[in-house]
Amino acid sequence: MGREISKDIQRRLFAESMGRCMNPDCKKELFSKNGDIIEKAHIRPYCDTADNSFENLIVLCPNCHTDFDKNFAYKAKEVKQWKQIRESELNSFFSIRCSSFNDLKDKVKPLLCENKTIYENYYLSGNKDLWDKFEFKILVNNRKLKNILSNNLALIQDSEDKDNSNLNLVQLFLTHVDEFEQSRLDEEKKRQILFPEKINSLFEVAPIDDSFIPSVESLEIFISKLQNENKFINIFLGIDLPYISICNSGKVSKIYLKDTPRLRQYYYDYRCYRRSSVRLNSLNFALKYIKSRGIEFKFYEYNNLREIEIKNKKMIFVYEYCLSKVFLANLCPDSSSIIVNLHNWNGSLCISNEAYEFANLINVELLDMDMFYKYVKQL
Repeated sequence: MGREISKDIQRRLFAESMGRCMNPDCKKELFSKNGDIIEKAHIRPYCDTADNSFENLIVLCPNCHTDFDKNFAYKAKEVKQWKQIRESELNSFFSIRCSSFNDLKDKVKPLLCENKTIYENYYLSGNKDLWDKFEFKILVNNRKLKNILSNNLALIQDSEDKDNSNLNLVQLFLTHVDEFEQSRLDEEKKRQILFPEKINSLFEVAPIDDSFIPSVESLEIFISKLQNENKFINIFLGIDLPYISICNSGKVSKIYLKDTPRLRQYYYDYRCYRRSSVRLNSLNFALKYIKSRGIEFKFYEYNNLREIEIKNKKMIFVYEYCLSKVFLANLCPDSSSIIVNLHNWNGSLCISNEAYEFANLINVELLDMDMFYKYVKQL
């Protein structure tokens, strides 16, 4: 085999270096826009030891490599200590526990953004030469991400339902990091867990178009919390990609309501989770239908999305398998209100006869979904 260094040891060396020269007085970035300047040096000369072990190898920049090998500026014992110093530095830096998810996001987002840029510009564009050079940068960033995330898992939303758990998403990413590192130099890369795109949503790198979190009540609580912090600007419902417009530190941004991992984390941080009585997908569908007919509506209060004003009438949306007289009495709707039952699985039976009779007494109109479509068309 001669001087050839095994792929496994190369992986360990690149990960150990974190992309910087291992000389603690140098720490030069080993990646440039033209590729890497990584050089592997033998601590004890290969010609004397034939030792290609991880312990006898170290990653240096070209200048430090020359100073060590040819200028004899450093002794072998000193260079060997550099590996211990780097490990201590990294353990100290990445063992930091963040005070909040926002603090964690500020550390994670730049690394994910850089990985995304490298992947899209070099891999997806088919530029194999640059991808082969810069994939090592992803390896380094992933090792940083693994250490940061592993020390701050308690900040991430979790659920017994793994499909609705951001913690499960992060754990999938950590497994992917290990697989990526282990298979990086394999000719045939066999990876069971690919990069989970939803991790970019969680840390606000890029939104995804997922499914709604069902509870309208949770969304209303979230809006109330944003209003209390003077961050809320507006909400846009009745469209394909509904979103909330917010202002944070003078910067206006959008929170898409189908960007589920991101919104799920907000709900967790703001303690917004509430049992769903009205489903957001059903409400958004009804509001889309109103807009499709060219009819304007507005919310009376942004923290109560179930009541709108339409053509000078109050329309209240509920979601009941069978809307009963008792439910209507507890709702206490204003006179002349229109109550729309979004639950349409049992057709016309979704409103009881007793509820219709009581609605006549209190001057309220009850609509199932078929009746709702007809009502809106007549407007």
